[in-house]
Amino acid sequence: MEESNYQDGAYIPFVGEEPLEARRSFIEKTYTFLAIEVLVFILVTAVFIRIEPLVQLTLTLFGGWWVLLFLMGYMAVLNFAENWAMSTTSKPSQYAAMGLYIIAEAFFFTPLLFIAKEYAGVSVINQAAMVTVAMFLGITAIAFTSKRDYSHLRNYLMLGGSVALGLIFAGVLFGFSLGIWFAFGMVALASVAILYQTSNILHKYHTGQHVAASLGLFGSVMLLFWYVLNIFMSGD
Repeated sequence: MEESNYQDGAYIPFVGEEPLEARRSFIEKTYTFLAIEVLVFILVTAVFIRIEPLVQLTLTLFGGWWVLLFLMGYMAVLNFAENWAMSTTSKPSQYAAMGLYIIAEAFFFTPLLFIAKEYAGVSVINQAAMVTVAMFLGITAIAFTSKRDYSHLRNYLMLGGSVALGLIFAGVLFGFSLGIWFAFGMVALASVAILYQTSNILHKYHTGQHVAASLGLFGSVMLLFWYVLNIFMSGD
């Protein structure tokens, strides 16, 4: 993510440099949008799972290549969707970026959630969701209480994501399973991503960029949920 304190030659302070009320307002907007994104994701996924032709299509495609595309999509949102939402484009365009990514996430999750529901039970999905929420709240608390700037983690995230993509590609190409330890590694990577995105709320965004801030968090939470659910399913 490229950030700048200047627009048209004028200095624009980061959220952390703003007065207390402005910081509170930005944080409230960011997490309100995150809650809306998660809610819309749940609703859209619930609809997708009930569309049999769509489910059959995604089940046919589900596998190593599907996971590869899912992870590539997540890495893309770190670069493209964030930059789009952070640009000076209109609000409708920012919301379009948000809506497009939510629908894409729901589409990618459709086969995984369908398999989990049919073969492991809804309780497994609920347990994975609760663990994801608990981890998210814990990481958020660490980020806000430490008040540190974790923007340096971006390089590690990109490196970790690239290694993960390489391993997934190799698994697809040579036909081997990455196993449960890979899922645990991805949970760790997603946790670092949440820490990075949460830190950015104060240190890398401006007050008008709550859509971008919520998008970054949403993508990281979805990545965490994907692999937490995989771990629960493997133990069922």
